[in-house]
Amino acid sequence: MTPLDSHDGHYDAIVIGSGAGGAAAAYRMVTAGLRVLQLEKGGYLPTDGSTLDVERVVRRGEFLAREQWVDGHGARLVPEEHFNVGGKTRWYGAALLRFARAEFASEPKFGCQGWPIGYDDLAPYYQEAESLLGVREFGVEPGLQRIVASIAGPSSAWRSAPIPMALAPEILRFPSEARHFDGFASVRGLKGDAQHSLLDLMANNPRYALVTGAEVTSLRSTRGTPQHIDGVRLADGREFEAAGIVLAAGALHSPRLLARYLDANGLRHTLPMADNVGRNLKLHLLTAMVAVGVRKQNDVLRKTCLLTHEKFAHSSVQPLGFDAELIANLMPALLPRPLARMLSERAYGFFLQTEDGSDPRNRVNECRRGEALEPVLDYDRQRLAAAAREHRRFTWALTRALLGAGLIAATRRIGLAGTAHVCGTLICGTDPATSVVDAEGRVHGMQGLYVADGSVLPRSSRVNPSLSIYAWGLRLGAHLAGQRPRVLVVEEALT
Repeated sequence: MTPLDSHDGHYDAIVIGSGAGGAAAAYRMVTAGLRVLQLEKGGYLPTDGSTLDVERVVRRGEFLAREQWVDGHGARLVPEEHFNVGGKTRWYGAALLRFARAEFASEPKFGCQGWPIGYDDLAPYYQEAESLLGVREFGVEPGLQRIVASIAGPSSAWRSAPIPMALAPEILRFPSEARHFDGFASVRGLKGDAQHSLLDLMANNPRYALVTGAEVTSLRSTRGTPQHIDGVRLADGREFEAAGIVLAAGALHSPRLLARYLDANGLRHTLPMADNVGRNLKLHLLTAMVAVGVRKQNDVLRKTCLLTHEKFAHSSVQPLGFDAELIANLMPALLPRPLARMLSERAYGFFLQTEDGSDPRNRVNECRRGEALEPVLDYDRQRLAAAAREHRRFTWALTRALLGAGLIAATRRIGLAGTAHVCGTLICGTDPATSVVDAEGRVHGMQGLYVADGSVLPRSSRVNPSLSIYAWGLRLGAHLAGQRPRVLVVEEALT
C-alpha cells in the first residue's frame, strides 16, 4: 500500500524508522485513531530460510548494512547495522529485560545521568510491550543448570535469574529456529520482534502506511518557523508532511538528521540543546566468552538464565544462544577447524556486558570530505574509567568461577563496530543545557519533533535496552495520541 492510496498523503504523524521505538510509537498512535506514515530505509527480509543460514548471515554478513564510517582517529570501520523492516529487532537475541528501579537515577561516580522519569512511569508500558511481544520464561536446560549450580550456590556472590524471552513456546519443535534465534531473523515468526508483533498487526489498517526503500535525508519546515518541523525529504526527492515527525532511525542515525537540520537552519548556536546532539553515546562494554569443558553440551536454547554478582552492580552475563556451529566461529583462527569443532561441542558461550556511563566526548557526528558528509563514530572506553575497571574485574571473576566449575574460558572483546546495544545520542532530560529531548519525547526548543528510539536513553543499564526502547515508544505514542497508560485486561505472557 502506498501513502497516496491510503488517505491522499495526509497524516497526523510520520515515523522515520521501523525498529523497536518507531514500531511501538506507530502502533500506539494508529490504534488510538491517528493516521501514521512509517518510512523505512530498508525492505522486508526474505522468508526463504536465508536469514537462518550461518554461512550467509555470519560468515558472509549478507544482511548487514555495510555503511562506511570513520572513528575518532579517522580510521575506517563498518558498524554492524541492519536496514530492514523491524530493524535490529529482527536479528536480536530476544532477551527482553526491564531496567531496574535504581537504573533510572543518576550515579555521578559511575558517570551515569538520570532519567527525567522514574520506573513507575515506564512500568505500564513495560507490561504492554511484554504482552505484545509474547515475553515468557523458559526452563534452564541441563547443561547450563550444571554450570549455574556450580557457580551460583547458596554461599556464592553470584546470583541467577530467568531471562524473559520473546520466543514462542513452540520454537523447540523447529531445531533450525531454536538453535539459531540469537543473531538470526525468524522465518516462521517464532520470535517477538517489531515487525511480527507490531507492524504486521497494522498491515490492513487504513490509517497506516509503511513505505520501504524510503531513506530520509532531511527534515523540513514549511511554516517559515525553523523551530517547527512538519515534513521530511527522501533521497529520491519525495516529500511528505505531517503534524508530528518522530525520529526513530536509531541512535547512530537520528542525531545526524537532527544535526543536519540545525546546521542548515542556523539553529546550532541558538538552541541550548543543540550542542548535546550526538553526544553521550553508549554501546555497553561487551565481551564474548567461550568456556570449554570435558562434557558435550546438548542444550538447545541456552539463553535462559541471567547471572549477576553482588560486587558488580553495573554488569551482567547471559549465555549466548549459540550451538557448536556458531561457537566454532568464536574460536581462535589459528586452531585447526576439526579441533575447533571438537572443542565447540564441549563449549558454552557467554555474553558479558557492563553499563557504560555518559561522556559527551563519546559521540556521533558527521564531517565533510569533499562533497560528501562522512559519519563519525567517536567512542573511547578509556573515557569511562569506572566502567572499564568494573568490566575487567567482572570478566576475571567469571573466568575464575567457570574454572572452578571445570571450564576453561577464552574471551574476545566486542569492538567499536559492535553496535547492537547503541543508545544515548539524543538523551532525555529536564535541562536543555544537558539533554536533547524532554520527559515526553519532544526535542527541546522544537515543535512537532519527537524521538522514539534508543538515542533518548540517558542510561544503558546492565541489561539489553530493547524492552525499554519498546516501552518508551509506546509511551511516546500514547502521549501524541493524548492517551493515558493502558490497563491491560489480558493475561500477561510472562510466566
